[in-house]
This record gives sequence, structure tokens and C-alpha cells, in this order.
Amino acid sequence: MSQERDAVLPEARHSVPAETTPPRPRGTERSVARRAELIAIGRRLFADISYDALSMDDIARHAGVAKGLIYYYFRSKRGYYLAIVEDSLEDLVAFAGSGRELPPVDRLHRTIEGYLRYAEHNQAAFRTIVSGGVGFDAQVHAIRDGVREAIVATIAEGAYGRATVAPAARMGLLSWVCGVEGATLDWIDRPELSRDTMRDLLVRTLGGALRAVEELDPSYPAPAPARREG
Repeated sequence: MSQERDAVLPEARHSVPAETTPPRPRGTERSVARRAELIAIGRRLFADISYDALSMDDIARHAGVAKGLIYYYFRSKRGYYLAIVEDSLEDLVAFAGSGRELPPVDRLHRTIEGYLRYAEHNQAAFRTIVSGGVGFDAQVHAIRDGVREAIVATIAEGAYGRATVAPAARMGLLSWVCGVEGATLDWIDRPELSRDTMRDLLVRTLGGALRAVEELDPSYPAPAPARREG
């Protein structure tokens, strides 16, 4: 998988309710490979083109297949799009789940770097996930919430040595994650900062969130790298 699709989230695929994933057709290895090929084509199409801007006819033409084949595997345009988004996030999950041998600070930098890369190279999909889709889309909201909780778990594990934390710690980290979403949306629209600068800025704002958590709940001390000297 390309590193351009890397990002965060340890067990996010388990955080999204099963019903959000369109049923996968049973069949031969060829049908499984064909479905994966269609998802790969869709990932490229939807990376920078919004959901509404592509019709099923457009998708079929780019894929070089009959429109009915896409309906056969995914039932609808929306089912196809959700399958593509979830496939992308599986890459993020795999990336975030690796690197556990790294020191916490290095893993944090790596995780945020991957998150920013994903947003940068999958802008349309990222906007859909963060905004929750057009109107209220329960399935896209579930995907977004799964992403958030997975990032919170990743940061908590690095900061406190465990993924499940008390309410104050969870809310402090969740507030930071929501801020990261908004800042990243603005950054991909106005990329005035380099990705390295953006990553370092987000890491530093996390330090502030960890110190605030410690003030509210001393049983969750901020790790040494987040402490101010003097």
C-alpha cells in the first residue's frame, strides 16, 4: 500500500458498526479480486473529486466496466463510496497499529504525519469523513466516530500506557482530536504551512491538552515530553 494513504488509528475497523459496511459478495477469488480492483479505482477517483461530482456513468467509464457491475458488487453509488472510505481507513489502521517498537514521542510524530498525509492525498474523502457527509449520514458519522475513538486510544496508550482512560482524560484527548480535524481541514484548503510544520504544531498543542488533563485529574500526569521546563 502506498504511504500516501497512511495515517492513524489502532482498532478503528472494530469501532465502526458492522452494518456500515455493504455486504461483501461471496464467490470466487476472481470476484474478490474484481471487487478490490473496483475499490482501488474508486480510491483514485474520489481522492480529490467530491461524491456529488461523480455519477455512476462517470465511474463506470473511468473503470472501463459496465455500470451494472458496480451495482452488483456494491448495490449503489453510496455503497460503493462507503466501501472505498472504509478500505482507505483500513490502511490507516494498519499503519497506526505498526511502529509499536518506537518510543512514544516518535510514534506520535509518525501517527500525526500519517494522518496529515491521508488528508492531503485523499481530500474529498477526508472532508466527507470529518463533515459527516451530506446532511445527516449515520454511516459516515459512525466511521468518523470510530476514527476519533481510535486516535484517542492511540494517544492514550502512548501517554498513559493504556488505551482506556477516565472521562476527563478521554475528553481532553477527544477535544484535541476534534481540533486537529478542523485545523487539518483548513490546512488542506490553505496549505500555507509545510506538512512538517503542521505536524510539529499539532504535537505541541497535544502537550497543552495533556497538561490540562493532569490539572483536572492528577492521576493522569502528563508524560515528560509534554512538561514545560522551569
